[in-house]
Amino acid sequence: MIVIMSDAWSPAFVSAPERSLRRGDVLFRRGDPVRHLFHLRDGRVALRRALSDGGELTLHVAGPGEIVAAASLWAEATHCDAICETDVRLAMRPASDLRDWLGTSPAATALARAAREIQALRARVEILRLRRLSDRLDAYLDLNGPPAPGDWVRVADWIGVTAPALYRELARRRGEG
Repeated sequence: MIVIMSDAWSPAFVSAPERSLRRGDVLFRRGDPVRHLFHLRDGRVALRRALSDGGELTLHVAGPGEIVAAASLWAEATHCDAICETDVRLAMRPASDLRDWLGTSPAATALARAAREIQALRARVEILRLRRLSDRLDAYLDLNGPPAPGDWVRVADWIGVTAPALYRELARRRGEG
């Protein structure tokens, strides 16, 4: 699905300026304002989020032909760090130009919704890969913040644990104060 979406984006980047980065370079940091969208020509860029325990979630690794953090086109700030895993060559266009290019068609609205869903699913997959309940809960809270009162059962389902197991973990944390 990502490659198909990227092929649809290619016309928007035909005459876009290019930029080269080295392995380990940072394309953007979590919380940076979304100013540009990036079409990856060569290399790999990992989308990562630092966790409060010092760990890190890799949400996605974009490769050639893909858009780096496409979901951020509809956000005010980036949701993760973009770190070059290899030397990278990419094209860039202002996000506002791309939103204008897409217009307000039902297809553009559907694309924005799909991008948000992909972002949420990537985060969930990475959380479900964590072994310990405490790590899953930390990752969830880092990504989403605390739930509304009465929504802890939904959190348990979202992180793939039973509600009683989650409540035991919450009680343990309250006891550690």
